[in-house]
Parts: sequence; C-alpha cells; structure tokens
Amino acid sequence: MFDKLEDLVARLEELEQMLADPDVVTDNQRFTRLMKEQNELSPIVNKYNEYKQAKQDIEDSIMMIEEESDEEIKEMAKEELADAKKRVEEYEQELKILLLPKDPNDDKDVVVEIRAGAGGDEAALFAYELYRMFQKYADKFRWKTELIDCSENGIGGFKEAIFMVRGKGAYSKLKYESGVHRVQRVPETESGGRIHTSTATVAVMPEAEEVDIQIDEKDIRIDVMRASGNGGQCVNTTDSAVRLTHYPTGIVIYSQTEKSQLQNKEKAFALLRTKLYDIELQKAHDAEAEARRSQIGTGDRSEKIRTYNFPQSRVTDHRIKLTLYNLNEIMNGDIQGIIDALTAADQAAKLANMSEE
Repeated sequence: MFDKLEDLVARLEELEQMLADPDVVTDNQRFTRLMKEQNELSPIVNKYNEYKQAKQDIEDSIMMIEEESDEEIKEMAKEELADAKKRVEEYEQELKILLLPKDPNDDKDVVVEIRAGAGGDEAALFAYELYRMFQKYADKFRWKTELIDCSENGIGGFKEAIFMVRGKGAYSKLKYESGVHRVQRVPETESGGRIHTSTATVAVMPEAEEVDIQIDEKDIRIDVMRASGNGGQCVNTTDSAVRLTHYPTGIVIYSQTEKSQLQNKEKAFALLRTKLYDIELQKAHDAEAEARRSQIGTGDRSEKIRTYNFPQSRVTDHRIKLTLYNLNEIMNGDIQGIIDALTAADQAAKLANMSEE
C-alpha cells in the first residue's frame, strides 16, 4: 500500500509541473483531463502526508520520553504518543478506503425509473412520494432533475416515472436506491383502518454518453406523435412526443415532457443509451456474482431493500439492518444518513474482501 502511495505522491508532483506548462494550459481537453486527475489524487496524498506527520510525531514523542528527565514533560510526551498512535490507525483506515477501486460511473448523472408494484392506487401514490423524496434530496445538492416521462393514475399517483438527476456524484449517492421499496400504512380509501402493504420498484442507472454506447441508426425506428394524457406534470399538449423503438433489444422509449420535438428526441436517445449501457453493466454484475454478493446490492432490482412503516414512523433498510424513526424527514428528502451508512457498509465489505485476497 505504501509503495503505491509513494507513486501517487510522485504522480501528483508530475501533474503540478505539467499543469504549469503553457502548452498544456492552452490545450483545453488535456488541461481538463489532468485537472480531474489532480483533483482525484490530492485528497489521497494530503491524507498520506497527515499519516507521515503522525508517524513522525510518534518517533519524536518516543525520543522525548527516553531522553527527557523532567517527569511532567515525559507525561505530556506520553499523551502525545498515545494521540499520534490513534491518529496513525485512523489515517491507515482512511487511506485504505481512499485507495479502494473507484466505480467509474460514480461521477455520472443518473436516470431513475420508479414503477408502482403491488397495491394498485396505493402503490402509485407511494411511487409518486418516492419521486418527490428523490427530487427533494437532489435539491439539497442543487442538482437538477428533469422528468422524461411518466404515467399518472388520476388521483395524484404515478404508475411509472422516468427522470434524470444531473449533478456531480449523483450516481455515487443514488446507486444504492435500486430495488423494491415497500410501504406499510392505512390507505385513505380504507374505511376499516387496516394497514396495507404496497411496493414500488426503483432502478438507478448511470447516464451513458455517446462514447459509452454507439447506436446504429439502422437499428432505430423513430415515431413522432401528439403527447398523451391530460397535460398535468407529465405531458405537454403539442405534436412533439417522440417514440424510439430499438429493434435488437425491443426497448421502446417514449419522451413527451418537452414542448420541442428536438428536445424530446434528445432525451429519448439519452435514455436509450443509458438503458443499453445498463444492460452491459448488468452483464458485468452477473459475471461477478460472487463478488457482488459480498457487497451492498446496487444491481438486483428484485431485492426488497427498504420498508417505510407509517404507523410507527419507521424506516428499515434490510441490507444493513438499519432502522430509523424519522420517516417524515426521510420522505422529505433527508436520506443522507441512510446513504452514508450504506456507503460505509459497502466499503467495509470491500476492505474485508481485500484482506482475504
């Protein structure tokens, strides 16, 4: 690990010299690429420097204890030694996490699909509430959300909603939300006061860029039509809706939220690329099934991941056995605590795998 860290120190110094070169500064593409690499390495090197300083503090404290005759100064040195040893342990753990292989999709924007599952209208209402929860979470980071398509049930619920979240690190935070979300509560239409259980499925996919997925025009049929529905928040009322049919996979994409046919076409192609990219990611996940089973699930959409119990104001994430009693705050977008716990559990699992290897 420390050989690798020394290599990163040397690489960061090399990057700093290159970024000061006028020829590099004027080459926009190269400058941006090197800046990105510098930004990724700086936190690791800074933490390594803190680690080396703590190691030096240990040596200095030991020397003082051995050479100093004043008992009061010796006691101070012993306290400093204990503090430095504690810092070394903490920094070593932090460095291990920083050196974990980074998911190449972590910084990407995401496409989120929410579909009502079992439970009829109640499931559709819950699907809308999940959409609202993610929207409010995105607002906290000043991320932009764009609705691509949705199907309403007439009473304020979503049978299906497809939307994009644009913001740095969106996939790194939202990727753990894929799976079956379950709600337990008394529906407004339930006169007997019985608790019903309904579900909605969530799929979080990193947005694919054109360099990730190439689409052959011969494989696509494009249809243009009037948007369907009553208007509302899902559709507009102009002849601008676009439907794409991808022959090799049978995937059909429908985009109708923009007034411009061109904008709907761009959104539809972006979503198609993302779905094709997601198919490739799923294949890769399946090929690494053993490794994935030891980590926090981010790909199995049939997995029941979380239960929202309204009578008890309780939210339970079943993957890490985490239970919280602040359901109202969570439904209003305060899900960072859950995401932090899932991230920590995932990192711990990966570190355990590295130790075994």
